[in-house]
Amino acid sequence: MSKHTVVWLDHKEARIFGIDAGEASEAKVHAPHFVHRHPHESDRARDNQEDNKKFFKEVAAALEDAEGILVVGPSFAKLEFLRYVQMHDGGLDKKILGLETVDHPTDRQIVAYARAYFGQSSNIPSLELAAK
Repeated sequence: MSKHTVVWLDHKEARIFGIDAGEASEAKVHAPHFVHRHPHESDRARDNQEDNKKFFKEVAAALEDAEGILVVGPSFAKLEFLRYVQMHDGGLDKKILGLETVDHPTDRQIVAYARAYFGQSSNIPSLELAAK
């Protein structure tokens, strides 16, 4: 994994990019089927919590070799992931350097955002990310 890593996540997927000087690597982790629950459905809310734990565990495993991590995303999933890491993976917690709210950017926008965040040069050649 690269020195700097950015993970964009919501409750459906995590898009992980290792950022190096001239290239970016990409990985995806898909969440189990997410069902949006109404807050008053407290008896079934735990179903999502178990799915989230499995999902966050997979994301954390994909990030274990990263040295510095930026977590971004549009919703509360990034905060829930941070809480999961704090409770279950103290080593990874120390590698998270930032938590930022971003909507639904393209892969290139995520990489550009991470480069700016980590202070990497903007004179880096355009990226050739793997097609989805």
